[in-house]
Amino acid sequence: MRGNNVLGIVFSNMHDEFLKELTAVRTLGSIPFGGRYRLIDFALSNMVNSGITKVGVITKSNYQSLMDHLGSGKAWNLSRKRQGLYILPPFGQGNDVYSDRIQALEGIMPFLNHSNEEYVLLSDCDLVLNFDIDAMMEAHMASGADITIAYKYGVKPERRNDVIVMDLDETNRVTNIEIDPQRTEDCCFGLNIYLMRRDFLKMAISSARSKSATSFVRDVIQSRVLKNRIYGYRVKEHASVVDSIASYFSANMDLLKPEVRAELFERSRPIYTKVRDDMPTRYGLGSSVKNSLIADGCVIEGEVENSILFRGVHVGKGCKVKNCIIGQNSVLGVNSQIAYVITDKDVILKGGRTLMGFETYPVFIGKEAVV
Repeated sequence: MRGNNVLGIVFSNMHDEFLKELTAVRTLGSIPFGGRYRLIDFALSNMVNSGITKVGVITKSNYQSLMDHLGSGKAWNLSRKRQGLYILPPFGQGNDVYSDRIQALEGIMPFLNHSNEEYVLLSDCDLVLNFDIDAMMEAHMASGADITIAYKYGVKPERRNDVIVMDLDETNRVTNIEIDPQRTEDCCFGLNIYLMRRDFLKMAISSARSKSATSFVRDVIQSRVLKNRIYGYRVKEHASVVDSIASYFSANMDLLKPEVRAELFERSRPIYTKVRDDMPTRYGLGSSVKNSLIADGCVIEGEVENSILFRGVHVGKGCKVKNCIIGQNSVLGVNSQIAYVITDKDVILKGGRTLMGFETYPVFIGKEAVV
């Protein structure tokens, strides 16, 4: 299957409620990540790297920063005369804002109807993942599946209430689906990435709405296990589900591991993002940086260890930063000490301050706060 016969659909707002600290002023898809990226960059790059040239991004609320980041889609080679990137408004029939995934898909039905691609790939933005969609497409065609679900084997995410756990036979056909079961052992859990024919999706959504269904995983996926051919595609690459401040912190800290960086930023499948030209980072006399990711435009006069600094961060003299994620254009005052702290953009930490969190409970400082 060629990627340009696949329509990409990205949900930018699903699971906003799990990171209210970061989504109060933005969508989940536009949450900053890894020093220079946004979470939506991974979903878009996965699609573009597989040859998908038409992608619709479903919005809902707080999407001004998302639109600023995406622009015309040029960074992902989606700025085109034909096809390309489409920002899909959050209004369904009667101009009502959708409240669930089925309503969101029903609201973009005109977009689906006017598209010519045979297949549709649905994806959320809560995943830090770089995987081979081409291989998933080939497995879908070879199995003759109606729906193929990307899944990971491991401990299922704790906070998401729509996570599906699957039982599969030796051919990877799904034989049973449970929704958010109480399991602590390793299992096959879905990543909310689905591949199916466009006509099949339209039929399934129409059928679900005629029954007043509201749950996509329960009424479109789980209910069809016995009557349709549903297969799983195992994602073997590194994947992090971002569903809490703790998991966001952990996913960022994983980037400090060389093996994780090598897998996430594989050269043949680059992760694209909006380009911002800035001056190189400057390091003052006596400064020290260890095992950290430092974006361009920073000024480092203190000590930074095991941390991720976004663009334009200023670390003052005598300041000690350890195990932290510091947002864009934040200023850390002289002789301050912070550990296990996450700051949003434009935070000012005055001199002599001390803030300490913990690995499983990092301290969060909101956008433009002064401490």
